[in-house]
Amino acid sequence: MPPCVLLFDIDGTLADTDALHVEAFNEVFGPYGHVFDRPRAAKELLGRSNQSIGVQFLPDEPPERRAEVLAQKEAAFRARAAGQVRPLPGLMALLDYADAEAIPIVAVTNAPRANAELILQGLGIIDRFKTVIIGDELPHGKPHPLPYLEGLRAAGAEAERAIAFEDSHAGITSACAAGIATVGMRTNLAHDDLIAAGAIMTAKAFDEPDVFDLVKARLAR
Repeated sequence: MPPCVLLFDIDGTLADTDALHVEAFNEVFGPYGHVFDRPRAAKELLGRSNQSIGVQFLPDEPPERRAEVLAQKEAAFRARAAGQVRPLPGLMALLDYADAEAIPIVAVTNAPRANAELILQGLGIIDRFKTVIIGDELPHGKPHPLPYLEGLRAAGAEAERAIAFEDSHAGITSACAAGIATVGMRTNLAHDDLIAAGAIMTAKAFDEPDVFDLVKARLAR
């Protein structure tokens, strides 16, 4: 039987870092006339690839300049996030359960690798992950299914015995398109928004009983 696997987005899922992202976007995009509050960022920015963000919000800049601006934004985020990341409640207990049951865990993110590693190291969990899939290192990032399909491949798992945890429209779309049952984390979007995107349930934190019940039921099949 193929192994079970748990797949996690990083920003807004493992840790609620998105307020720091909004600050960094406003610092760097402000001179271009773009200012975001958190609800607008949740709908228009968070979870998307930097390439798609650059195309939408910097349409008059050449690709090289877009990349430079987005790199500045990511550096601004890392400066804010260093030493400031905390896990969502219940995350460590869920990872301990996965360890005890020999269930591999995989990170799947559109964040640059430097950001992903900063957060995973800051949480002290980078060694727990079998692999970290970076959307921008693939031909397609989220919302395309490829990042999650790569996560399944890396774990040698099938979608029927996998659960993904996501907080954004792009992430949920990606995981669902890969055939993975997805839990929407309510760090930015409301329950109805997450369900409309394709999540099978939502949670504010990992220590909600329904989360463990789903994991145990889904991965026991």
